[in-house]
Amino acid sequence: MAAFRVVACSNSYLLASRLAEKLGAPLIPVERRWFPDGELYLRIRGEPGRDAVVVQSLWPRPSEALLELLMVAGTLREKGVDRLVAVVPYMAYMRQDSEFNPGEVVSARRVATLLDAAGFDLIVTVDMHLHRFSSPAELFKTPVANLTAAPLLAREALMMGAENPVIVGPDEEAEQWARAAAEAVGTEYTVFEKHRISPDEVEVRPRDPGVVKGRDAVIVDDIISTGGTVARAARRLLEAGARRVYVAVTHALLVQGALAKIHSSGVASLYATDTVETPFSTVTVSGMLAEKLGG
Repeated sequence: MAAFRVVACSNSYLLASRLAEKLGAPLIPVERRWFPDGELYLRIRGEPGRDAVVVQSLWPRPSEALLELLMVAGTLREKGVDRLVAVVPYMAYMRQDSEFNPGEVVSARRVATLLDAAGFDLIVTVDMHLHRFSSPAELFKTPVANLTAAPLLAREALMMGAENPVIVGPDEEAEQWARAAAEAVGTEYTVFEKHRISPDEVEVRPRDPGVVKGRDAVIVDDIISTGGTVARAARRLLEAGARRVYVAVTHALLVQGALAKIHSSGVASLYATDTVETPFSTVTVSGMLAEKLGG
């Protein structure tokens, strides 16, 4: 796939540069600034050729990032790109996947419609947050490859010195990532479950609390936003006898004081992938993206 050229949008320059290196492809940056009235100015600083991969995470500033991706995609088609692939390492707007209250916009469907209209030949993403949909095909008409970083996160824990680890999903939705992580390193996993102890009180605890005693627990999840779920899980694991608790996440959004919550819960280490660029993004997904693209 040496014919590919990698177009780096503003939220994913680091990941795009790593992907270009693995593909042996030229890197084309997108210049972004604002007009005085607040409108977005974009310029593709190079010739995209006939086959292009445009890389843009939809975090931070997800609405602005989405608009940038769509505008760049349209421009690439106008410039004669025949095969256009979008790498959207973090796909925002997927958590509003149902109309919970009358009149609510189901953003997952609307964003899928916008990306379908952009005319990509393929969309590649990582650990898309699918709760009420079993696969991206229920949302998108465009082919979507939804890769998982869970094995990478589990292997990183071993490299960081986790001993006799057990993988933990912080809630039942996270079981898919906990299972994949555990299989990658040949260990066990457990998942936190909710147990109602009164009409107004719910307790959460690991499905198999004894499995963590005396072992290093590695919490694996797709997203950390406010950090409440992970912090609560970490405290319960330490109470259950875990030796140390690591937190490994694909998308580290870390909003509304998440870091303070996590560190105060007794977590030994927090790390994430570069789907979202933060100081904790020590695990790169560029290798598996390049493999998917044929590099």
